[in-house]
Amino acid sequence: MNLRVKALAANRQMIKGQCHCGNIKFVFARPQQGKSIAVRACGCSFCQMHGGLYTSDPEGMLDINIDHDQHVNRYRFGTETAEFYVCRRCGVVPIVISEIGAKLYAVVNVNTLQNIDKSDLKRSVTNFDGETTESRLDRRSRTWIPRVSLNIQ
Repeated sequence: MNLRVKALAANRQMIKGQCHCGNIKFVFARPQQGKSIAVRACGCSFCQMHGGLYTSDPEGMLDINIDHDQHVNRYRFGTETAEFYVCRRCGVVPIVISEIGAKLYAVVNVNTLQNIDKSDLKRSVTNFDGETTESRLDRRSRTWIPRVSLNIQ
């Protein structure tokens, strides 16, 4: 875990996650605010085809470690304002990152979370069709994880 995340992790729930093979790992630190974790099932075709379910917290922090960058594809489509990190070895998409105003924001795929009780996941379906690029970036800057540390080997 990154020292910055450790220092800021007091009174936070530390949730670990990774792709299937462990090439892309992360620690998501979110405020201790009860057990339930809000999960969004994105309605876009990519997420539907991959079964992507995402969570974030505007008060959260995310420390991402990529062991072998050559085994990671970064996929963009549509408005090309988000990068889906796809592990080439196992095919899993554990994180999505959006750069807004030279700052990284992210969501994590709850299917890749390791140390949680799946019954704590509270699912809702979202549909962002018709959203302008500007409103999409504004929404992400308000709702996605705003403190992202990306460490690539």
